[in-house]
Amino acid sequence: MKRIGLTTTVPVEVLLAAGYTPVDMNNLFITAEDHMKHIDAAERDGFPKSVCAWIKGIYGACLEYGIREMVGVVEGDCSNTKALMEVLQSKGIRVHAFSFPHSHRLEEVEQEIRSMMDRFGVTLESVEAVRKRLNSVRRLARKLDEMTCREGKATGFENHLYQVGLSDFNGDVDSCEAELQKVLEEIGRRKPMEKGIRLGYAGVPPMTGDLYGFVEKHDAHVVYNEVQREFAFPRGIGAKNIFQQYHDYTYPYDNGNRILELRKQIKERCLDGIIHYTQSFCYRSIEDILLKKHLDIPILNIEGDRANTLDARTKLRLEAFLDMLGDLRKGDGTCGSWE
Repeated sequence: MKRIGLTTTVPVEVLLAAGYTPVDMNNLFITAEDHMKHIDAAERDGFPKSVCAWIKGIYGACLEYGIREMVGVVEGDCSNTKALMEVLQSKGIRVHAFSFPHSHRLEEVEQEIRSMMDRFGVTLESVEAVRKRLNSVRRLARKLDEMTCREGKATGFENHLYQVGLSDFNGDVDSCEAELQKVLEEIGRRKPMEKGIRLGYAGVPPMTGDLYGFVEKHDAHVVYNEVQREFAFPRGIGAKNIFQQYHDYTYPYDNGNRILELRKQIKERCLDGIIHYTQSFCYRSIEDILLKKHLDIPILNIEGDRANTLDARTKLRLEAFLDMLGDLRKGDGTCGSWE
């Protein structure tokens, strides 16, 4: 199967139905043994210092791993993607633009997905057959999420890792499913973690994966990963069709539905506080204003840039935030219904 790179989550069902192997370039970039070389490659080719490290990492990884075809989300994700796609096209890479319409109207979402299906020469029936197959894997991710939140057996990092991986199903649906099944069996044999503070993680998946282990050393457990969970489409499993699934997806649209979902998860998961991660030079940093205005919960905003580990200043801020949550924590820790 021919590989095709992705700048973020797209209707991967269409690509799989067309016989492609999807590759989320974010995952390929950040899991590289030396992720900095991809950033450095982009800067050598002229990308400015004041551009998000993810965009530069995607560019460098495309060249390093020989990606010859890309799907870029030019509306609903990074504001720099359009320029990135033009630069990649100048390098001889075939590019396809996809948009999550800002209007968030179902008919416009359907129109965009149908246009993608026409571009890749697939039918709605074949796409729905793939969606049915992927939903069996997404149910496993939902179970992992439950084992994190309800049972306290899965770590916040595991919750992050296996949900974010469903953006491209690691390029192989069958092996992704087998790995998840194995992981669930292993986690199921564990004893619940005894952590006092229940945290939510909001914002794009972090460059600094050590965040999860760090908070666990301070009597805290991340029991909700906002965007990673959206990548796994837990509500999309029950959607009527692919159009509804990608319409009921909070990440690429305005913050209204996103905030409603966050409020719901705060209540159901009994969260004590939220860590809101943003990336340097990203417009989404401004959204921290809206989250703090509309969510009645303590929120700490931390910012990442090029490093894939927490710096000393961020660790101090996290420690102070967790100390405060420990002092404020009330209630008996019981949770609401799981939906």
